[in-house]
Amino acid sequence: MKIYVRERQKVGEGVESPKYRFIAVTGGTLQIEATHFRKFEIEQIAKDVKAEVVYLSPVPDDQKKKH
Repeated sequence: MKIYVRERQKVGEGVESPKYRFIAVTGGTLQIEATHFRKFEIEQIAKDVKAEVVYLSPVPDDQKKKH
């Protein structure tokens, strides 16, 4: 099982709130109740369900799609 996460985009410097979001889960089923997680929380969940965590890199601003 793999868990894909990325850093939240609107978190300021020095903010103590959770910084990561789950993007996708492959190879199994995982029910997620919260929307934002701390890194140690993600790693604990992955350990408990024997999953690998994949941290996605942010998309540069010049490559983001404008609406």
